[in-house]
Amino acid sequence: MYQQLNKDNLHLLRQVYRDDIGFRDPMHQVNGIDDLTRYFANMYLNVTHIEFDIKEVVVSHNNSQAALYWTMTYSHPKLNKGQQIQVDGMSQLKFDDKIYAHRDYFDLGQMLYEQVPFLGGLIGLLKNRAAK
Repeated sequence: MYQQLNKDNLHLLRQVYRDDIGFRDPMHQVNGIDDLTRYFANMYLNVTHIEFDIKEVVVSHNNSQAALYWTMTYSHPKLNKGQQIQVDGMSQLKFDDKIYAHRDYFDLGQMLYEQVPFLGGLIGLLKNRAAK
């Protein structure tokens, strides 16, 4: 579904998420399908391109949760001069008939902070110093 999802078909979220979905990522926490739909609508409104390449899926032995390892490629007009940005991440999904908990893990620096002109250079400098 995520590979097909866009601003025009957000109704697809209701096919896989329960009404009481709890969603969390490093920047946001939303509860309920209506708030999740608004979250995605806002995300698609602010980016010019976004796609997910799911690399691996690991499902628990009792089929109640899964881990998805992915690379997100996106473009935002105010980040990285509008050029594509790639972010590696992982999603933990808990489900019964539908997904009731979704938590994303990714490096917020890789996604956002490193893409801001002055701040990105400063973060690069700090990373180089820390590596020595």
